[in-house]
Amino acid sequence: MSVKIRLTRTGRKKSPYFRVVVADSRNQRDGRFLEILGYYHPIKKEGQDQCIVNEDKALMWLSQGARPSDTVRSLLSKLGIMKKFHELKLQNKVTNKQIEETPKPEVTENKQVL
Repeated sequence: MSVKIRLTRTGRKKSPYFRVVVADSRNQRDGRFLEILGYYHPIKKEGQDQCIVNEDKALMWLSQGARPSDTVRSLLSKLGIMKKFHELKLQNKVTNKQIEETPKPEVTENKQVL
């Protein structure tokens, strides 16, 4: 199953309002989704909470392999979430490398003869 982070349209005609959701890529744009991460209101001005996304949920889904659409990637970049995700990936690579480089103690078997 391919999971995407994308926008679903709500609101009235000529007054769009979008939700940022996690959905299976095979579902329709406004169809079934797994979780709502936030919203995007393009008509509001920049300073008036135009886009709000739950950062913890977004980072969790990104770390589990969800792919954001181009528009959502742009929104997450503006909010600084993509930068935090990139830093988390780098930290995980460094810690995994450190774990691999540490010498493992030799294990000797103690066999008892009866």
